[in-house]
Amino acid sequence: MTKVRNQIEFVVSGEYALFTDPLMKLGGEKMTMQIPSYQALKGITESIYWKPSIVWIIDEVRVINPIRMESKGVRPINMSGGNTLANYSYLRDVKYQVRAHFEFNKHRQDLEADFNENKHHNIAKRCVEKGGRRDIFLGTRECQAYVEPCEFNTGEGFYDKIDEMHFGTMIHGLNYPDETGRNVLETRLWEPKMKFGVIEFIRPEDCTLVRPVRTMEPKSFVLGENIQAIDTLAQELEVSE
Repeated sequence: MTKVRNQIEFVVSGEYALFTDPLMKLGGEKMTMQIPSYQALKGITESIYWKPSIVWIIDEVRVINPIRMESKGVRPINMSGGNTLANYSYLRDVKYQVRAHFEFNKHRQDLEADFNENKHHNIAKRCVEKGGRRDIFLGTRECQAYVEPCEFNTGEGFYDKIDEMHFGTMIHGLNYPDETGRNVLETRLWEPKMKFGVIEFIRPEDCTLVRPVRTMEPKSFVLGENIQAIDTLAQELEVSE
């Protein structure tokens, strides 16, 4: 895949990862998927830099380390109080190169005054160099991760010589009302393929397997008010440009 406008490239790594299918979160046991979903990588990218006026599009991910799993006994807290015993299956020693770009959110014309392409791209690149604005996690909060800038497709990867791997039907991501214009939360499914260690993601609107979850209203943001309350650092960086 060739580079596009407003693109950033980074490597994210961590000791453990837990990328769970939303349907598998209903029980006490959790098992990770073999690869990160589009939504998980989008969440990581939004932790690096986010504004409601932009939407991050994940272009591709490169799996650097071998896919290995490890089960651990944990004691999650029950909603009714107390603890229970459960086994969680994590990915072990993960490392991914990610390529993503942003587009302006066409469903947030109320934020059109913030549609400044150069400003957002420059801030995003600086945030990658600093390791992100917020804490980075690989699927869940106990799986802390670290972000660094990189050049996509550089260095050796474990799957560089494997022509193709299939992972069956998996979760792609979630459709939120403020990004679709529909007052409903939806889940997307797809069938990913990894070619020579790289997975090219289809765009959210190209997913044909979409299922509604529940009704949901988009969040409200006002320039100059709660956007700065959400991310005061954004204002500081914008003033410094």
